[in-house]
Amino acid sequence: MAFTGSDICKIMYVFAILLPPLGVFLERGCGADFLINILLTLLGYLPGIIHALYIILKY
Repeated sequence: MAFTGSDICKIMYVFAILLPPLGVFLERGCGADFLINILLTLLGYLPGIIHALYIILKY
């Protein structure tokens, strides 16, 4: 059974909720968004999740 585009999106959402920096890294790579998300996750878990979901939904 092959993965579809929607399956990959669902996996990205799970990563964004469980490990926000990983979700951002998989979406955007190692750049400014990734570093911002690490900082937000260290400051508070909820801001990291919100930022990760924003990045995944934006791109």
